[in-house]
Amino acid sequence: MDFEYTQRSKNLQTQVADFMDKHIYPQEKAYQEFNEQHLWQNFPELESLKEKAQAAGLWNLFLPKNYGHLSPGLTNLEYASLAELMGRVPWSSEVFNCSAPDTGNMEVLAKYGSPEQQERWLTPLMQGKIRSAFLMTEPAVASSDATNIETSIVEEGDEYVINGRKWWSSGAMNPHCKIYIVMGKTDPNADRYTQQSMVLVPADTPGVKVIRPLKVFGNVDSPEGHAEIELKDVRVPKENIILGPGRGFEIAQGRLGPGRIHHCMRLIGAAQRALELMCKRVNQRVAFGKKISDFSSIRQDIAQSRCDIEQARLLTLAAADKIDRFGVKGAKDLIAMIKIVCPQMTCNVVDRAIQAHGGMGVCQDTPLAQMWVYGRIIRLADGPDEVHMYQLGRNTVKQYNTL
Repeated sequence: MDFEYTQRSKNLQTQVADFMDKHIYPQEKAYQEFNEQHLWQNFPELESLKEKAQAAGLWNLFLPKNYGHLSPGLTNLEYASLAELMGRVPWSSEVFNCSAPDTGNMEVLAKYGSPEQQERWLTPLMQGKIRSAFLMTEPAVASSDATNIETSIVEEGDEYVINGRKWWSSGAMNPHCKIYIVMGKTDPNADRYTQQSMVLVPADTPGVKVIRPLKVFGNVDSPEGHAEIELKDVRVPKENIILGPGRGFEIAQGRLGPGRIHHCMRLIGAAQRALELMCKRVNQRVAFGKKISDFSSIRQDIAQSRCDIEQARLLTLAAADKIDRFGVKGAKDLIAMIKIVCPQMTCNVVDRAIQAHGGMGVCQDTPLAQMWVYGRIIRLADGPDEVHMYQLGRNTVKQYNTL
């Protein structure tokens, strides 16, 4: 693998970094204060920021070039560095229409959706006019094993009738969320990997009830939110099924590979910014008669953090490159590795930065607390650490038993 970025990627990095400097960082405090005072409302300047990003050509950068006219033409490797820059400010991805879960949902619709589904839902999503949510996880079962999903999708005439309860439906509280991709079982008697299907459910469909927003470490995470949702006798046309009955698990596996690259690179961006903030802080503060930066323990923390970030970055770029060359299946072990490594790395680096900041590190005066929460959440989201380690360990044993 050539770790040198392409010239196009370098140019876009400069553009995104300049955009962040000019438009995003100056709005960080105002964005935070607005969200604290206005639950489930979007920051008033958000739409104008999105218009600026779109006008600058910094729009839908995530969709790989194999999606033809829908894509800006970047590889996963080329986009990875841009995701890292966006990760420096947690909400900035939406400005570029590159935020989860919309990126994954758009990729599902672009790859598997019918022309009608794409026209109705993919087009407005790619235009940034609506938001979406992905409804898989359920409170009643261990959803880290997707075959446990119990929500029923039953065919009745020209419709599917959906019953179940979902939670951790990220983005479902957003006022612009208009469409859900719901995973459930169309045939509980089929092979365990062909029982599941994915169906499109408009958020205003009768029988859909948002029970509550779930708090994350005591925060409701407005305006995105993570909803618990009841689906009771929800009826949708049969043409709302994606790809066909029994294809849900297949779609889910295709959806998660690039999405994990995005998450990991955003986490690396957060960790990189945390390290930079730490370096500035320790060089400005004096304790026991000398700068904090002169203490050996602080220098060791900084050195270890820099090593950790660079290792995670190179591993993630290797995974992105392998997806580009061999597809998600060919990169599955590297994808598992980055999912294990990057969230824990971010938690560790941000924790050191918090410690160096003292009380300031845990309050709203820095983004560090939010960054730590993001890293901790991703240790569970898209599969907990234990699942990825279990599968990676299994694959590794098989690999070396064949030698």
